[in-house]
Amino acid sequence: MPSFQSLPGFREFYPDALARRNHLFRVWRQTARAFGFQEYDAPVLEPLDLYRAKSGDEIETQLFSFIDKGGREVALRPEMTPTVCRLVGEKASTLKRPIKWFSIAEFFRYERMQKGRGRCFHQFNADLFGESGPEAETELIALLIQCLRAFGLTEQDFFVRLSDRNLWFYYLEALGLDKLRAQAVLGAVDKFEKLGDDAFKTYAGQFGPLDASLKDKVLAFLEIKSLAALEATLTALGGEKLAARLADWKKLLGHLTAMGLADYVQVDLGVVRGLAYYTGFVFEAFDRKGELRAIAGGGRYDDLVEKLGGPALPAVGFAIGDMTFALLLEQRGLTPALVSAPEVYCVIGGEAERRAAFSDIHTLRAAGFAVDYPLKELAFGKQFKAAAESGARLALIYGGDELAKGVVKIRDLTARTEHEVPRADILAAVRDTLTGERT
Repeated sequence: MPSFQSLPGFREFYPDALARRNHLFRVWRQTARAFGFQEYDAPVLEPLDLYRAKSGDEIETQLFSFIDKGGREVALRPEMTPTVCRLVGEKASTLKRPIKWFSIAEFFRYERMQKGRGRCFHQFNADLFGESGPEAETELIALLIQCLRAFGLTEQDFFVRLSDRNLWFYYLEALGLDKLRAQAVLGAVDKFEKLGDDAFKTYAGQFGPLDASLKDKVLAFLEIKSLAALEATLTALGGEKLAARLADWKKLLGHLTAMGLADYVQVDLGVVRGLAYYTGFVFEAFDRKGELRAIAGGGRYDDLVEKLGGPALPAVGFAIGDMTFALLLEQRGLTPALVSAPEVYCVIGGEAERRAAFSDIHTLRAAGFAVDYPLKELAFGKQFKAAAESGARLALIYGGDELAKGVVKIRDLTARTEHEVPRADILAAVRDTLTGERT
């Protein structure tokens, strides 16, 4: 017989692993809803041209793409941004602004596997459409931080690096660089953290070596790590564009400070994010120890909805990947010991007792309680052992004596106490014990 295994880069989730994943999703959903975001979903298979329109033909090397049976070029979604832009663009005239949406979905990329990255993965995605000012970034960065804090992480565990593509272009323009040269410099800045001085080789290949004094100013700007230092540099240069952008920085950081989140945010102009569609503030979350790749990333993309056929609509969004985030929780000892356990376990005598118990079991399950029982007749000793091992809080005992008296014995497996209740009152008694709701 052949031995079948999952494909490279794809993951199975056995019940214990799925419980941990669902815990992430549950907390993310609760957090997003607390911020007033609405959940949506979308097809996992999209036209290939949707991704070409956003990222160009080169994106195809990273996709699981193929010709479907209808002769269409399609791809498994590698990200959600093009899809959500398409959805919002189609209904933009009927949607109340601001549009605050989130999703938790699976994505697929055919790329080299590494720590924290597979070929299939899940992401929490949050996007806000219809707000052009830094108020949108305030809401999204606050949501991102809370999506991490909700698991017990603190400013000692992670931080958000905040940068600004518009500010870079305005700064480079003030230094005398035209748009093409500014784009090439920004490409070097994006790679500088990994490549060092070699990051400027592409620029040199296009335009010749970057003037030494200009390069020093670029590297000095790259070193700015505070609002005060940023203000000093921009004020010295002057100009309306830089002054207006500085005002946006002050508003954004001022709002995050007012929320008590200042310790989580670091001015860091080394973050550029290579995707060309970003148009303003960009940000990424990293662990403080620097042992993992980015936990989350996002920014403003004001032109994408229109580029994909919708109306002009400002937008900001971010995504958190489940794989790197799960690694961070594991490293910090914050992965909960999740146990999928029944709340009630029924210990049952013979066939007559089983028929009586079945009525109560169904009533309790219909009321929302998790109830388990032995599928076959077992000795009472084995059943009590199974009840204890199941993790249930309560054991309901259906023996011959109990059946004759019309009662059920309730044993609290935590408090090690027991008492009898009439069978007609079993739902109320279980509810009273497990939820505190007296009826």
